[in-house]
Amino acid sequence: MREPLGSRPPTSARTSLLSRKVREGLLTNIALIIITLVALLPIATTVLISFKREEDVTRKPPVIFPCDTPTSKFDLTACRWSIEGYERVALPMPSPDALLGFALMGRMLSTYLPNTVLYAVSTALIVMLLAGLAGYGFSRYRFPGHDAMMIAILAITGVPLLTNLLALYQMGASLRNLPIPIYNDRVFIILVYTGFYLPMSIWIAKGFFDAIPRELEEAALIDGCSVIGGLARIIMPLATPGMTAIFLLAFVGVWNEFIAGYLLITKNSLKPAMFGMYDFLGQNLINAQVIAAACIIIALPMVLVFLVARQSFFRAMVEGAIKG
Repeated sequence: MREPLGSRPPTSARTSLLSRKVREGLLTNIALIIITLVALLPIATTVLISFKREEDVTRKPPVIFPCDTPTSKFDLTACRWSIEGYERVALPMPSPDALLGFALMGRMLSTYLPNTVLYAVSTALIVMLLAGLAGYGFSRYRFPGHDAMMIAILAITGVPLLTNLLALYQMGASLRNLPIPIYNDRVFIILVYTGFYLPMSIWIAKGFFDAIPRELEEAALIDGCSVIGGLARIIMPLATPGMTAIFLLAFVGVWNEFIAGYLLITKNSLKPAMFGMYDFLGQNLINAQVIAAACIIIALPMVLVFLVARQSFFRAMVEGAIKG
């Protein structure tokens, strides 16, 4: 059947529309490239500084690449890259008992960074578990006070951690004086972080469980599966992207947190990496290459975590946006 005249736009109009879409796509890509370059500029600068010698960092006028010579502004064979900054952060010392024949004695790697890994991983796992169970309960069951509790949890997310620090400090001081065998500052700071990141995580988990059809659980129950079995075998695998997002958000939040770890932990040997960076900054204020190396060392684990879990995280973000 032939289309009636006037049902299709003229060829010139279609060509104009196509060219406009091409221009819009080109402009969008150019804008995204510019934004990306601007965002990467501080990171690239930090990486470059971390591999420079002290004399190349402090020289005037400054140079981007330390590859100049008395006769040439840039000579690739004369580049003076150095790992001096990383050596001063790690402080490798000969040790016959170590696996590689040397031990890293710098406090950033031997004390502060392991503490942050412990706090971030422990908090993220606890938050993911509790948020998953609570989000499932709020999503699947109606009980007295359901809506009031959800509103209360949402209201708690608007309270910044900073406003609670005085009360938490006094609470921690009181708990240290009690004869609790398993209590120490590590346990306390993990509980503080868990309480801070749990409310929002419950809302995120509930949103993902709401999007999973109830018919899947009903079919599992008909086949003889228990409620817990249905949750573990049917629902949780489908909610894995959401649980991964909750884990990463809590992990990143704890990793970058400074003020609570600084105030609520009394012993320097238990403080996190951000305090180590603060302490390191005071000792190496004029050594920019050392500070840059410490920044790269602290940021590197976070980059690796996102590289490993990026697919699940982005999938959760896209699914959450579509379902929302």
